[in-house]
Amino acid sequence: MCGIAGVVDPGTGEDALRAMATGMAAALTHRGPDDAGSWVDAGAGLALGHRRLSIIDLSASGHQPMVSADGRWVITYNGELYNAPGLRRELKSAGTTFRGESDTEVFLEAIARWGVRPALVRANAMFALAAWDRHARALYLARDRMGEKPLYYGRRGRRLVFASELKAITALGGASLEIDHSAVLAYLRHSYVPCPRSIYQGIAKLAPAQVLRIDLTGGVPGVLAAPEAYWSLAEVAAAGLADPADLDDAGAADALEAALAKAVSERMASDVALGATLSGGIDSSTVVALMARAGSGTPRTFSIGFGEDLYNEAPAAKAVAAHLGTEHTELYVTPKECLALVPDVAAVYDEPFADSSQVPTMAVCALARRHVTVALSGDGGDELFWGYDRYGFMASYGDRLARLPPRLRRGAVRPLRAMSTERLQGLADALGPLAPRALRNPHAGHRLQRMADLLATSGPHDLYRQLMSQIRQPETFLAGVNESSSALSDTSWMPGGLGADSFGPLADQANYLPDDILTKVDRASMAASLELRAPFLDPDVVALAWRLAPTMKRRGGQGKWLLRQVLYRHVPPALVDRPKQGFGVPIGEWLRGPLRDWASDLLASEAVARHGLLDPAAVSRAWADHQSGRSELPYAIWNLCVLQGWLEGASAGSSQPLRHR
Repeated sequence: MCGIAGVVDPGTGEDALRAMATGMAAALTHRGPDDAGSWVDAGAGLALGHRRLSIIDLSASGHQPMVSADGRWVITYNGELYNAPGLRRELKSAGTTFRGESDTEVFLEAIARWGVRPALVRANAMFALAAWDRHARALYLARDRMGEKPLYYGRRGRRLVFASELKAITALGGASLEIDHSAVLAYLRHSYVPCPRSIYQGIAKLAPAQVLRIDLTGGVPGVLAAPEAYWSLAEVAAAGLADPADLDDAGAADALEAALAKAVSERMASDVALGATLSGGIDSSTVVALMARAGSGTPRTFSIGFGEDLYNEAPAAKAVAAHLGTEHTELYVTPKECLALVPDVAAVYDEPFADSSQVPTMAVCALARRHVTVALSGDGGDELFWGYDRYGFMASYGDRLARLPPRLRRGAVRPLRAMSTERLQGLADALGPLAPRALRNPHAGHRLQRMADLLATSGPHDLYRQLMSQIRQPETFLAGVNESSSALSDTSWMPGGLGADSFGPLADQANYLPDDILTKVDRASMAASLELRAPFLDPDVVALAWRLAPTMKRRGGQGKWLLRQVLYRHVPPALVDRPKQGFGVPIGEWLRGPLRDWASDLLASEAVARHGLLDPAAVSRAWADHQSGRSELPYAIWNLCVLQGWLEGASAGSSQPLRHR
């Protein structure tokens, strides 16, 4: 895996351009510690930079940026092309001559022969790339279908810039970067900045499955053209729902196992040591089982353990590894060791990002990298095969909610919203044993407010947005700002007539998966110079998942039903059938315990006021509620802490103060 970067600054000399690209790429050394390169077209004012993590073809023939055999195209590429062998054969039969064995060269020559868009359509890959057409003087930026690899682009002053991570753009220097306040609101709500925004004004994320053509015949254009999609998740979902697979349970399990086995096999291609992360859950266990079945040696597996039983999946992973006969490595991490990673979060993730499972993810990636350079993971299994409880809740609650007359719902919502959290808590406490079990606790006031929010929703989109909001009213902390629009707030891209049971999975695949899950694993793995590959995100697996009937994915109140049937062919049910834990940490307890002083410093009124972004009084109230036990929203506090930590780091690492709009 690699890091890519580039700058367009017409009128700048070749040496200065090369220095810019080299400096940007140097900020991405963790993504590619094995090699570095740059390429300059001084006439166009273009410089490309690259850092390489050597995986396929370790020789110099894989060096990047790479020029096509005909001299027309130049590419800087971060990714793996899983169907490279088949494309290589096809290109050879058409007359292409190859100089090396890298998949980069296959992608490059596919572009040279077929054009950018046809090559993207044919590619089964995870990637972010920049391709320069020297004849047409056009720069193309593109990203893989499901959003496994990141790509930021935009302007810094007069310059056009792009890179795998924001740190390469901030390393370039120049005009000050302004924080996008509307993106901050979206971050506070969701724990991440939704695509296409970034935390900075003028810098965007290229969305999954998009390609952007930038015409440089007249220099840097005043307005960039809108990116275009070369593949559509919505169309794949609509096609699958319109033409469901005519398969019984056994036939569906056979089809799914075959598709996953092919995806796993293709992702095992490597010229360096390879393994897998293993939690002992359904998704990662299925991947490892199919790796073992592939028969190309004993798989190496890695897991992290915790002393707290509620969060510890290591014993389950160890049992699965023993059954499958893997070479297993586990590392138990103490709270002190895990907490030592917390200050690194801002540096690793570049912009505010607050999925607290980022901490153990960083730990397991660091563990795996001690032994291998490539690892397979089970990411995507929950979203494709309905593993999250919220999908069942949306289907059942959404149906019941739709049957309630609007007048009745409004009548229940008004009094709940008219009362403060404290008063609602007092009423619940006064009822004592007469209150429902769910309200017999110190968090009843917040739960009743949450109930009011859910009762007020209208339709699956509104319900989904509420369920995915860590802070439901982020404007409390940043008044007078409109939240940025994204695919989370505008669902016009979704196919019509989508049922409540399918809405959540599709919304997650388009938003939560790339912007949260895949961002988390990309940054954590790349910080350790580890390449992580996700077989569940193979386009054939995605398409098959959408052709499977809902009852194949959720049955008897249990998610991932069909995926379980595949796994049971390799692993006894007793080893993997247990309540879903998730890959998390006890963030609420930590914030009241070992992280309390750290959080108190970050959220102190003077610290908040110093950055001039959030309302110090609102932050103080939220922190006090959490410390007193009145609030059961630790993830909201974590969002605030991560944002403040990022502001501290961004200010300290910038030659110029961050500016606010």
